[in-house]
Amino acid sequence: MAAFCSFPQPVDGEQGELHRFRGEVYDCFTGRADALFDLLDGICTPVTVGGVAHVSLAVGARRGHGAGYAALSVGGVDAGMLRDVLAVARPAGWLPDFAVDASVWARCDAECSPGRGFYYHPSRSSAGQPIVAGWCYSWLVALSGGADSWTAPLDARRVIVGENPNLVAVEQIRALQPRLGLLSVAGLFAFDGGYDPVQLSVELAGAGVQIVVRVRNDRVFFGRPAARQPGQRGAGRRHGARFACADRDTWPAPQVSLDADDEVYGRVEVSAWHRLHPRQRTYQEAGTKMRIVEGTLIRLRVSRLPGRREREPKTLWLWWHGDDESDLDLNRVWRAYIRRFDIEHTFRFAKQALGWTTPKLRTPEQADRWTWLILAALTQLRLARPMVADHRLPWQRPQPVSAMTPGRVRQGFGHLLPQIGTPANWPKHTRPGPGRPKGSRSTPAPRYPAIRKSQVKTPKRRNQR
Repeated sequence: MAAFCSFPQPVDGEQGELHRFRGEVYDCFTGRADALFDLLDGICTPVTVGGVAHVSLAVGARRGHGAGYAALSVGGVDAGMLRDVLAVARPAGWLPDFAVDASVWARCDAECSPGRGFYYHPSRSSAGQPIVAGWCYSWLVALSGGADSWTAPLDARRVIVGENPNLVAVEQIRALQPRLGLLSVAGLFAFDGGYDPVQLSVELAGAGVQIVVRVRNDRVFFGRPAARQPGQRGAGRRHGARFACADRDTWPAPQVSLDADDEVYGRVEVSAWHRLHPRQRTYQEAGTKMRIVEGTLIRLRVSRLPGRREREPKTLWLWWHGDDESDLDLNRVWRAYIRRFDIEHTFRFAKQALGWTTPKLRTPEQADRWTWLILAALTQLRLARPMVADHRLPWQRPQPVSAMTPGRVRQGFGHLLPQIGTPANWPKHTRPGPGRPKGSRSTPAPRYPAIRKSQVKTPKRRNQR
């Protein structure tokens, strides 16, 4: 067992930033803080996380697996305070570009776990359908400006069955804004195609943020109708010229365009058309009239894809919305959306390396506490990157500090732990408990079938002008 030094005095520089972060995270634990923090350090060490018990095998583990399970069962995490800590730890040099996406913690056969619902899953299926039973979490991460897989997780919220993922994302964005402080430019939030661009535009109107959402390449939009002629009778037209993404003949000249050369994607062509709206009936006004929601449609075309040079790149269509059309920066928008895929790397690393969805936890509250530990672990590894030596396998190429991946940092984090110390207290010596009384029997745990969305009745949402 590796010996930990006492928590050192505050220092300056990169080690001081990591030291402050560890102390602030420890203050966010309101119950079983020492055991929760030991779990956090165990997740960051290069141990195969096959469950909560496997973390007790990490280098420097001072508590048994029972303490880990007890910490997740009855421990406490101040989620609001931890969100403040994660927001402060976001690198100041990064642009305020963010990504929002949802990921599912599959619990298909956990009949004793409440709060499960049926959600879409890209690689697993049930009865021939790409759905699984489990818990869904909406993540919000900050994107780096470089060509790497590092992100800064800022929030993760469990989506209750029946909740609208778009409205959950809006709540996360509005809660994040005051934590970011004064920004030089408006924050840009990137979404994948599973989100409703119109609903996001309506809910975030006037919030001082920009959104970019991928839309299908067969969508049809409309411009503003022509002005009414003098003496013209009848109701005014609500839709103007038709704009079909799949029909080039319907495209007018773009209002804004960008042609640039990129080292990774080759020739990049970006075109934008302002003041377009879809023919949708989701939002209605008080008089049962269809509400017109305008935005900017962006066409993105690159000449090649990294690592897949034999594959023809597809044309991407994006919906952009902001408080002012003059704030549109095509170079920032297309790069931010391309970097949105870094959140997919974060999901994969969190699941495969850190074991986010591996433990067989009973209740969703336990899953929430474990999820917060995963977010804190991702942040801790990023802060430790400048101080971790490159501990690599013989067949791995050496990497400079600026190019070290999250997995490579985790390989050497166990060697850094004895140097930085820990704010957690040493475990107290105690005697084993009496155990279960003789002759007692456990009653069967209650069963909770997975909830279908059709079983949850939600009132229709109507937005006023």
